[in-house]
Amino acid sequence: MTETIFLSASVPDPSRSPKYAETADPVAIQAAVSALVYVTLGRRKLVWGGHPAITPMVWVVASDVGVQYGDWVKLYQSEHFRDFFPVENAKFRNVIFTERAPDQGASLRIMRERMFRENKFSAAVFIGGMDGIIEERDLLAKLQPGVPILPIISTGGATSELQFDEEKIGKGVLSDLDYVRLFHRVLRISPLENRFAAFADQPEKYEERLWKPPIAPTRG
Repeated sequence: MTETIFLSASVPDPSRSPKYAETADPVAIQAAVSALVYVTLGRRKLVWGGHPAITPMVWVVASDVGVQYGDWVKLYQSEHFRDFFPVENAKFRNVIFTERAPDQGASLRIMRERMFRENKFSAAVFIGGMDGIIEERDLLAKLQPGVPILPIISTGGATSELQFDEEKIGKGVLSDLDYVRLFHRVLRISPLENRFAAFADQPEKYEERLWKPPIAPTRG
């Protein structure tokens, strides 16, 4: 079964969270999100909670990869934010809309609980963000304990405050600014792994997913 990666990311808003906006690097956040999509799409499933700054970043890369998005990505979006949905939502064709609650906090809680109950994650990547980053980390740890936490600390924001198992991941690895190389390494996705347009096309055996050089014809 193909592994599923959870993405938690946002660009901190200075008016809402000056503390995290001060340390966040918007350029690094965009680069990290783009690299994650580039490395995973057509190889691993990617799930995230809709954010008006992040979904367009995902789409920019996804639109160039040439896979069936409904197979490889799943976007959760709370009805509480319907008036603010980015236009890119409609392009992914696999959006799960969760019910609106009386307030924003309760609406987000419903969305996050559905994400973590309906998907089994092999890793969770955290990029930039505000308080929601910490809330999602805490809820994930409660509902799916043991999922590796991968905070890309160079992106700043709330992500830089997350704890992770440095001995297991490798000292200094998550500070690597070569995000493509970083995600290949920490998610254990070989650069030789082929992309598959449809999930059904991907072989179950990992070895059969890898690119192999063409066999030269023999001379008779």
